[in-house]
Amino acid sequence: MTAEGHLLFSVASLIMAHKLQLTPELAQGDWLHMVPGALLGALLPDIDHPSSIPGRLFRIFSLPISKLCGHRGFTHSLIAWMILLISCYQWLPASWGIPVDLVQAFLLGYLSHLIADMLTPSGVPLLWPLPQRFCLPLLRSKTNKRGERFVSVLLTVCACLLPSGYQLDLYFQIEMAIKYIQNQLSIHLPT
Repeated sequence: MTAEGHLLFSVASLIMAHKLQLTPELAQGDWLHMVPGALLGALLPDIDHPSSIPGRLFRIFSLPISKLCGHRGFTHSLIAWMILLISCYQWLPASWGIPVDLVQAFLLGYLSHLIADMLTPSGVPLLWPLPQRFCLPLLRSKTNKRGERFVSVLLTVCACLLPSGYQLDLYFQIEMAIKYIQNQLSIHLPT
């Protein structure tokens, strides 16, 4: 997928997350924070490719990452996203005053990049270092601009057509999943 496709897809994902009220910060956040955050996050995974936009800007990081992991390696995994998530919430000094809505949009943009790359036949190694690649090949090639635009516009239209006030309580869903897993463990692994 091209940088343009990732940028379009991240904005479409942001609109969807806003309408679904995934988190209170994304539901009520400032668009002047969220859009740049999502755009930056959408480009960052390609730092593993020296000729990408972030790869050219941060060559000092891009070259070693590229040599160690290759393109669509570590930076295209859930491990990288989790490290980024933990870093954003644990190690960013509060004195920097980075708005939470910007951080969440950044993380959403990063995740949208992984999902968008899953739409190509090459897929992504979500469980890196395991070699298994995950893909839903809706786009025929990595650089199908027409297909990328179509998917992004379709996602944006779907997001815009969602009724106002539609709520997907992500915290409740996660809590219920954890309780279900705990229940299953207690049934199958009695103490």
